[in-house]
Formats: sequence, structure tokens, C-alpha cells
Amino acid sequence: MHWPYPVGFAHRLGGALAPENTLAGLLLAHRLGVTAVECDVQLSADGVAVIAHDAELERTTSGNGALAAHTAAELLQLDAGRHHHPAFAGEALPSLQKLAATLRRLGMAVNLELKPAGDARQMGQLCAAQIRQHWQGAALLPLVSSFSAEALAGLRQVAPELPLALLVEELNPARVAQAQALGCRALHVCHRALSAEWVAQLHGLGLAVMAWTVNQPQEMQCLRQWGVDMLCSDRPDRFDPAWAA
Repeated sequence: MHWPYPVGFAHRLGGALAPENTLAGLLLAHRLGVTAVECDVQLSADGVAVIAHDAELERTTSGNGALAAHTAAELLQLDAGRHHHPAFAGEALPSLQKLAATLRRLGMAVNLELKPAGDARQMGQLCAAQIRQHWQGAALLPLVSSFSAEALAGLRQVAPELPLALLVEELNPARVAQAQALGCRALHVCHRALSAEWVAQLHGLGLAVMAWTVNQPQEMQCLRQWGVDMLCSDRPDRFDPAWAA
């Protein structure tokens, strides 16, 4: 099975090495030679896709309350760097549009994880239109994942050309069948739930496999020996340089 994405994905753009889900992290990953990143997508109150993990703003930004209660203009003014280290003070929370422009300029691949806060199917539909717009004409489209089957179903309705992946913490036949029913190209699995047998079985069904979130080099090498296609890690500095291809 041909799989066009690199092996190593930096979790939340820069892993543990920079403020999560920021362009500072993305640029750090790029300087390390990483060619693929993972990040989280949510919608502002006015329906604009922004890059952030939490439903609430306090942990990673200078804002307060629910992300979905704020407009994009309000969100993009927040400081998303200081919580990681004072050296990153003033680092903005990025929009999907700005992320796309930066990734395309750098020639990097991305896994976008949809994190719906309300109507998941509608969120998938709105994100699909924006992803399609921002990656129009791109040689490699984003790989879009979610724990929400409804979000993926909504996205597929609007942009069936986008490759999908279902995120799961545990593997069982029902979850595999769900991924197949959604038309997924990949299954993104907590690395502790994987085995060589599972990887072989998923490959036999035509599904690529991402292991998340794996940070120890020995575990990375073991997963690769099992045939895992992608590794998502907080420590992209520990990737084998060959995994950038």
C-alpha cells in the first residue's frame, strides 16, 4: 500500500519543545528536519477554524473561558506562548489559514485533528470547506482525524477528497468497522494498544496506522519494526532522520 505521508509527526506542531499548537513550535520542528506535524482544530464563535487543543483557554493562553465563545479576532489576539516559557511571550494562537500558508511555504505535511465543541457534524462540514480552500491545489492534502465519527462524517459530506483517520484509544473489531464505514484511510491508535498482529491486520484491510503519542526511541523503533506507518511524538528531536521522507 502506497502511503504518501512521512513517518514522523510532531505532536501539537512542536511537541514538548515549544508552546503547543503555535507557529513557533512548527518552525522549531522544521529546523529539526521534521517534515510532518499534528495539530488540533476548533471553531471560533464566528465559525473560523483556529489551532488549539483545549475547549477552555486558560491552560495555554492569556484568555479565559470557552474558546467557542470568542470570535476569531479575539482569539488571534491572545498570547499562546507565555504559559510554556517567558521567552515565547506574545506568540499568537494561529488560524488555520495562517497555519496552511506556513506549511505550504515550508513544504510540510499535516494531520489536522478536529475537536468539536458543539454539533460535531456541522463542525466537520465547516472545517471541510475551510481546509479545501486553504489547501487548494496542494500536492499533498491534510490528513484529517478525529475521535468523533460525526465530525468525520460531516467533513466527508463536503470534501470527500480529504483523507480521513479515526482516532481510537483501544482496538477492537467494532472500531475498525467504524473506520471502514467512514471511508477512513488510516486508524490513529494509542501506541500501547498496538501489536505486530494488529498492524498486520489493519494493513490487510487497507488501513495505514499512526501510533500516538510515543516519546521513547526504543518504542519508536519497535513500532516501526511492526510496520506502523506514522509516529506522533512530543519529542520530534528523537526522530530518525530517515522518517522525514
